[in-house]
Amino acid sequence: MRTRSILLLVALGAASLASSAISDSDVVDDLDVISQYWGQLTPYNDNKPSFFGVEKVGLPDGCGIEQVHILHRHGQRYPTSTIEDGGFMEPFAAKFKNVTSAHPSAQFKGPLEFLNSWTYQLGKGLLIGPGSVTEFTAGIRFWTQYGRLLYNATAGQPGYNASSVKRKNPVLRTTSQTRILESAEYWATGFFGFNSTDSYDLLIIPEGGTENNTLASYDSCTNDGNSSIYYIGDYAVINYIPRYLTPAMACISSYLPDGFDLNINDTYGIQLICTYEVAVFGESDFCSLFTLAEWEGFRYLMDLAHYGNYSFGNPTGRAQGIGYVQELLARLRNQTITVSNTSVNATIDSNLSTFPLGQPFYLDMSHDDILLSVVTALSIEYFKENLSMSAYPPDPKRHFMVSHLVPFGARLETEVIGCASANPEAKTKASTIYTLGQNGYNPRDAIHKFICMNNGIVPLDTILGVLANYQYACFGNWTLDELKFVEDGNIFP
Repeated sequence: MRTRSILLLVALGAASLASSAISDSDVVDDLDVISQYWGQLTPYNDNKPSFFGVEKVGLPDGCGIEQVHILHRHGQRYPTSTIEDGGFMEPFAAKFKNVTSAHPSAQFKGPLEFLNSWTYQLGKGLLIGPGSVTEFTAGIRFWTQYGRLLYNATAGQPGYNASSVKRKNPVLRTTSQTRILESAEYWATGFFGFNSTDSYDLLIIPEGGTENNTLASYDSCTNDGNSSIYYIGDYAVINYIPRYLTPAMACISSYLPDGFDLNINDTYGIQLICTYEVAVFGESDFCSLFTLAEWEGFRYLMDLAHYGNYSFGNPTGRAQGIGYVQELLARLRNQTITVSNTSVNATIDSNLSTFPLGQPFYLDMSHDDILLSVVTALSIEYFKENLSMSAYPPDPKRHFMVSHLVPFGARLETEVIGCASANPEAKTKASTIYTLGQNGYNPRDAIHKFICMNNGIVPLDTILGVLANYQYACFGNWTLDELKFVEDGNIFP
């Protein structure tokens, strides 16, 4: 008889970079260094296995991986219009165009001389080339790490093409948003190989309306769009920008021609342009205008935005992640979902053709905010912190860093571990929950209500204790007295 365990690998991070004291005079142009400070815009790299303070010890004797669930973020894209993303880039570009058109002879000096021939060339929202590579590579990695094991397959031609493995087609899920859909397709190509669309079924769930969709749960959570609630993180961003960028604004302004009135939001927009020009073109002259301390401020600003908009700092943080948690539990219990009281789409999840059970693996392609809300709904309290909206420099020892949690191509992986039981009559199913930030394991005691004192095993039913107060959080008639982070990602009557 085999007992089953579940190993939750929160693979939500990027390259490990030791935090240290930073001098205000350290202007840097090393992209390998500063790109690790770009929050959710950070390119994907693995964290060190010990990044969260716990060494990887491997599986116990007699245990093996039987199933894997992946909640995945899309790859690199053009900017969106949100404040913590591309919201201040286009205003700067428009101001630049107006000034240079009105004063054709105006000259930019010193480190801004490149602006004499610069034009804004970034698109909006769509997946870009490096993003497709990120997802394709992730698919290859998954086949190498899990595919041959799950399908009992041997290594084949270069790339470990899985299309020759005989099996029932797995259903992969994605939202209808173009960058999410294309990311899922590139991931599948990496896993199954080229010309392999007949090896899997892709379920495209609509995004952008008010329909239930656990991979875009904000669509059906009305209060998420309430400015007094959703914009807690944005409020933190607006107030934090002057705290770390005022010196940079003054320095950059000294090289501008007369008539170019650079404000603090323009300066932040320039930092953002650096990150996106590097993603699209591989380099950007804007990047060398800032000190490492200012990039540290940029990284913390991204943490504030995401903590306040999608995670423990937002009253709907848990609610927006709980739908995926319910789906995960249903799959683990080999059950469909016929009635929904959250963002679960019961029409999809009650049908075995669209919500199959018993697959060797599941892929759900989604957004960074959904991954963070799921981590919040799972009560992974290692990431719950008292983040200051004004601290500069920020605490370098904080746990909640989106550059390590949800960079482009981040993934949350749940491993189902089967173990041979010493008692042939044993029929108990149990769950062992761990977390992993791009290979960096989190402390076991960081997971609220999950881990026992002795061996980390608890019944699956205890996970239900983290269910959010969804109806009130998403649809209740309530407001906040002030724009500040809530304590637990939830709100009650």
